[in-house]
Amino acid sequence: MSGPLAGLRILEMPAIGPAPMAAMILAGMGAEVLRIARPEPADLGSGQPPERNLLNRGRPAVALDLKSAEGQALALRLAAQADALVEGFRPGVMERLGLGPAECHRVNPRLVYGRVTGWGQEGPLSRCAGHDLNYIALTGALHAIGRRSGLPAPPLALLGDFAGGALHLVVGMLAALLERGVSGRGQVVDAAVADGTAALMTMFHGLLASGRHAEERGTNLLDSGAFFYDVYPCADGKLVAVAPIEERFFAEFLQRIGLPHDAFPRRLDPSTWPAAREVLAAHLRTRSRDEWCALLEGSDACFAPVLTMEEAPHHPHAKARGAYVEVGGVVQPAPAPRFSRAPSPTPAPPAPDRGNPATLTRWGVEPEEIERLAALGVVA
Repeated sequence: MSGPLAGLRILEMPAIGPAPMAAMILAGMGAEVLRIARPEPADLGSGQPPERNLLNRGRPAVALDLKSAEGQALALRLAAQADALVEGFRPGVMERLGLGPAECHRVNPRLVYGRVTGWGQEGPLSRCAGHDLNYIALTGALHAIGRRSGLPAPPLALLGDFAGGALHLVVGMLAALLERGVSGRGQVVDAAVADGTAALMTMFHGLLASGRHAEERGTNLLDSGAFFYDVYPCADGKLVAVAPIEERFFAEFLQRIGLPHDAFPRRLDPSTWPAAREVLAAHLRTRSRDEWCALLEGSDACFAPVLTMEEAPHHPHAKARGAYVEVGGVVQPAPAPRFSRAPSPTPAPPAPDRGNPATLTRWGVEPEEIERLAALGVVA
């Protein structure tokens, strides 16, 4: 394996959303991740076939019955050999399975035990069900996203599950692994989607406190309120994103699109934004998206075409950087970030949930025992 985390072993317990995303990121950096799957498919509500579940890419899977005593004992043995563990059950589930932090640290005091939930391990909501939309709603983030006089716009699962949850879990686990190098001891990383999303809102709390951000969405600099930070349709119906906030970038933007600077007097005055938006929108509708790209891309005008997911991999910048790879016939984002000396490996396709139990031999389980456990239905 290549990547900066090569040689690191991580045990991933069954989960959805932020936990597999975190494990995918760690595997993308070269860690050897063993994904434990449920014996029977879980109802995830998406209808997605397992071979297209890209969050499961880059690591082998073994189905393990964690409700059986034999399965729990095997999982504990695997945890004893791991550097870190990732789990995304509701609080208390791993403890009921005999696989909580106390049990795992008893057999492996150096284990970094990563936990990601929506609400956190404690608190009045900690044991309640929820999804990304619920978690970001409680942080003020959802209320702030959307256009004026409209409802808040759900930002996929990017803000909560993946940025607030998965990325904060990865950062926390890497920090705990670094600290272990000093103390020699593992610890628990409690990553709550709600906590992480609240942390992402830090800058906006500062703006709010200084009177530079209004609670009414769609009226501020970065939420579509400002006419110079928004999305506009072109003559062909396709969209462009313009964001020349700074004066020097705004001047270049106007020069390139052919509008005089005095067309937008007092541009930083919010009272002028509605009328200015109409002027800019009418001008941008005079050319196609490709025509505006020819005039603006590659400049400091702070401009980009609004690409679809199918279009994005074919943009020259993405192609030049190798930002997307094709694995198993599926075009998908490459691992990020990039490393100069220990490049990340190309991800393997998602392994079936009922994987190859022989994978367990790499974790010290003898073939005869694997056969016995498979006959009992403990592994598959």
